[in-house]
Amino acid sequence: MLRKSFLILLFVGLFLASCQEQKEHIAPAINPRDSVSVMTSYGVNTLISDSGVIKYRIVTEKWEVNQIRQPSRWIFDKGLFLEQFDEKFHVQSYIQCDTAYYYDQQKLWELRGRVHILTKDGLRFSSEQLFWDEMKHELYSHVFSKLITPERQLQGSYFRSDEKMTKYYVSNSKGSFEKGDMEGASDTLRSAPDTVKSKLRPHTAPMPRNTSIPLTH
Repeated sequence: MLRKSFLILLFVGLFLASCQEQKEHIAPAINPRDSVSVMTSYGVNTLISDSGVIKYRIVTEKWEVNQIRQPSRWIFDKGLFLEQFDEKFHVQSYIQCDTAYYYDQQKLWELRGRVHILTKDGLRFSSEQLFWDEMKHELYSHVFSKLITPERQLQGSYFRSDEKMTKYYVSNSKGSFEKGDMEGASDTLRSAPDTVKSKLRPHTAPMPRNTSIPLTH
């Protein structure tokens, strides 16, 4: 009888041990935030501030904020209209495009598809892609771009400018120029850093503009 009881206890012990060692083969739980955005808004017309100062107005059909994708970004896949203000809340320029991405950690805008810009000085810019680096305060494009000022037209395959578009240059360009445009000017490649000059191919450069045209809609 004692031997039989011992065998029963031994069997029960082995059974419990085997049950404890078993592992369930299941997939990890799906977190909804792994596949969806933190915020999606429709019909947006809002002001954006930086350090307590209103700098932009955004108008878009759809605004998506996704902090899961790397790098994190704002997504405007239904088009974007963006106005930029100075410190006195005067409109400096406007930008519109078919699609836009704002990489919030890098403070970098990527604009795609029918990109158009109009500045307060009457300069018009158009391209299929444009990057706006807020950290470096500059705009640049590696695809065909076209600039139209009240005095001339300029187009080329590489564009770079300060974010106010008062100093700019284009490589592989062609267009119409006024007499004296090839001489020294503040917005020519001559004033660019040596590191930039070494990367650019033969180019032409426009003269500064004196005409000031208020921005209108």
